[in-house]
Amino acid sequence: MSGGKALLVEEGADRVVWRLNRPEVRNAIDRDLVRALHDACAAVEEDPKIVLIVGEGTTFAAGADIAQLRERGRDDALRGINSKIFDRIHKLPMPTIGLLDGYALGGGAELAYACDFRIGTPRTRIGNPETGLGILAAAGAAWRLAALVGEPLAKEILLAGRVLTATEALDVRLLNEVVEPGDLRAAGHRLADRIAAQAPLATRLMKAVLHAPRAAHPFVDDVAQAVLFETEEKHARMTAFLERRTRKGEQR
Repeated sequence: MSGGKALLVEEGADRVVWRLNRPEVRNAIDRDLVRALHDACAAVEEDPKIVLIVGEGTTFAAGADIAQLRERGRDDALRGINSKIFDRIHKLPMPTIGLLDGYALGGGAELAYACDFRIGTPRTRIGNPETGLGILAAAGAAWRLAALVGEPLAKEILLAGRVLTATEALDVRLLNEVVEPGDLRAAGHRLADRIAAQAPLATRLMKAVLHAPRAAHPFVDDVAQAVLFETEEKHARMTAFLERRTRKGEQR
């Protein structure tokens, strides 16, 4: 295990677990945690792996650190302290899985929105209360949330302070699955196992193509497919598929 106090990093062969480690303040996202997340991103960009993000204790992340936010001014906002790290996480080469127990509010919700998948527990609550504090959700929610759940519901969350329960979030697929708290990490690893069973380069390129702007299609799809068509793994996996089908046909 590595990482600074604010973030604990557990390395595996094909995946890495990032543990937000500020349980005494419900894993509020402060500058130290942002710096630690940047360091963790750099490592995964260098050696692509599936990323699982979980909060220590019974909260994923209850938002940005309000004490720090209160002191931030115009220049701090223009630096995009949180928006830059969440965008970097969103663009990581391999899929990311947010494991949401308890509250995912404000910046914590925006971190969850930046993930490719989200698994929750019955006590998960997701929302953006920023306008009640005289600011706005400026680290991705203003555009990412509408893409995830649709504009009408996004407006309820962002403009009227609605907080979704786990059941409500599952109904709109903001959560991919809801499990008991004791099974949360295991559920994340089960999903990671399914992802890891796919061809790694195909997964990386599929994620990149999914995130490409509409104007880039279909060219970006064709270029990515051209790369994959020339790989040994594509040939090996297709050969194995055809051989399995032949064996099944012979057994009938």
